Amino acid sequence: MRLSSLYTLLYRFYRRQFLRLGPRVVAVGGGTGLPVLLRGLKKYTENITAIVTVADDGGSSGRLRGEFGILPPGDIRNCLVALAETETLMDKLFHYRFAQGDGLTGHNLGNLLLTALTDITGDFQTAIREASRVLKVRGQVLPSTLHQVTLHAELADGTVISGESTLPLAGAPLKRVFLTPESCSPVPEAIDAIYRADLILLGPGSLFTSVLSSLLVPGIASAIKQSQAVKCYVCNIMTQPGETTNYTASDHLRAIYDHVGHGWIDYVLVNTKKIAQASLEKYARQGAAPVKIDYGALEKMGVRVLKADLLDERELVRHDPEKLGRAVLRLLGGHIPPGGRGQPSRER
Repeated sequence: MRLSSLYTLLYRFYRRQFLRLGPRVVAVGGGTGLPVLLRGLKKYTENITAIVTVADDGGSSGRLRGEFGILPPGDIRNCLVALAETETLMDKLFHYRFAQGDGLTGHNLGNLLLTALTDITGDFQTAIREASRVLKVRGQVLPSTLHQVTLHAELADGTVISGESTLPLAGAPLKRVFLTPESCSPVPEAIDAIYRADLILLGPGSLFTSVLSSLLVPGIASAIKQSQAVKCYVCNIMTQPGETTNYTASDHLRAIYDHVGHGWIDYVLVNTKKIAQASLEKYARQGAAPVKIDYGALEKMGVRVLKADLLDERELVRHDPEKLGRAVLRLLGGHIPPGGRGQPSRER
């Protein structure tokens, strides 16, 4: 065997062992933010569990949900592709969106494949597992619940609106959000992953429609509080018009605490890289602005602020996957022993 071939073989073996013995990380959320985080994490560990909101009722997911009674597949699909071992033609197929065709326009092929797999296997979770196998996913992707849930919001004036896709269009501040049915239960594997985790990450992503819509599933927030894992909220870089207009970093954290209880998050991760003026002006025209990092208010809330350059400004102002992955794993100090930190107490 040539020396170069032996080196390649040894490197691949080392890399596989490194990933297999990596920390156990749970990431909670949905939308476009969670896949960015997952892309950064998969380079350091394959022990990843994504717990994904299933409250989406817009676009292709909403149409499939209404026509087939399936749980909305879009956020699940995005997370599966994000955790795929390599970028392949299959990944591109899962992201392919039809631009024309009677009944197909606007649909995403990955959403249709998950719908078909659910029909074939008879179970949404089994469909996700089969898709994970095809994509060679590192880790696991779980829906927060298998119930058909609806996200509602109470506005500052007392008005209640229903449907995840309607919240950003409310035109008034959101006072609180809640799910129906209130009796929806979490996926058991999600609770188990939370208790076994070394690190639990919330966000980045839409505060109310991604992060809180997952935390509000009964049992998830309480399990996170009881877990011995390090807990971190990844703060958004920009505000979201109609959802978090004028919100500071502490406002984001306060909204989480007001919904599911106070004092259980250890860290808030924030971006410190300055955003280009041209990008700021473009976002300002859409009603968005950088999230102000009010360090004093955050510290008074009992959290430690982790600062890092997290910015990716190539097209949109968002988190850079590689920078984000490195930053969150700093929370564990790089000293996770083989097998993780062990099974924490499960007192309830």
